[in-house]
Amino acid sequence: MFKAIAHFGFKKSSKPFKDYYDGWFKTLKNVLLPQLRHAMSSSATSGPILLASHVEVMHRHFLKYYEALDLAAANDVSQVLYPDWRNPFEKPFLWLGDLHPYLFTNLLRSFIGDSESEIDSGIFDKLQNWHVVMAWKSPSRKLTTGVDQIECGLRLMVPALAARARDAQAKFVEKMAVEWGKCEGRKQEMKGVVGESAAAEMEELVGVFVDANRLRRSVLSDILNVMDVNQAAVFLEALAQFLVGFRNRELLSQFDKCSLEL
Repeated sequence: MFKAIAHFGFKKSSKPFKDYYDGWFKTLKNVLLPQLRHAMSSSATSGPILLASHVEVMHRHFLKYYEALDLAAANDVSQVLYPDWRNPFEKPFLWLGDLHPYLFTNLLRSFIGDSESEIDSGIFDKLQNWHVVMAWKSPSRKLTTGVDQIECGLRLMVPALAARARDAQAKFVEKMAVEWGKCEGRKQEMKGVVGESAAAEMEELVGVFVDANRLRRSVLSDILNVMDVNQAAVFLEALAQFLVGFRNRELLSQFDKCSLEL
């Protein structure tokens, strides 16, 4: 419904956001992820400075993406809030247009939960940096307390943003029903009413989307702030690989085979 009403007088972007995302994704997959992995496998003597640099570059890459999403929303919120260019494997993980912020904290929890497990000796064939290999063996109190606080904030913010989105839709439907009756189905009058209602709702949805992006950006930064550089590297490598996996052709094929016809 929202994509349809967006056509009533709301400006459209000259360049689809999909094009930006494709370029951003290729840089993540083909440049930054391999570079981060190389830094993670560097020797302990040369590794720390190199690793910190690549952690910062990867983090900044995600921040630039969320900044670009904000700009795209201001121009045409429908293409980012309801992204039909996302594949079926990605869509279940989206919340208000992009990754649910709980994905960040759940990914972090998976490392904390595995902190007591045995280290696979085979990992040393891939990671020669002992500090990276052992990054999650003893999570600090700062980290565990920090993730508790982050999750507490999410439990307040996520429902509030979802409620704002529902309220915007409810107000639109209510106004449309009232004005439809007043116009008695006259096409020209209805076009003006729909355009006015759509513009008001879209303005609110832009605000909701930008705030959701701010939350995602904040959660990611807060998580990295409570980690040391080795933990941050492992976390960002896993997050990047998660996104790359969404576009894995084999996984997509398996996902399609599991889809039920309605």
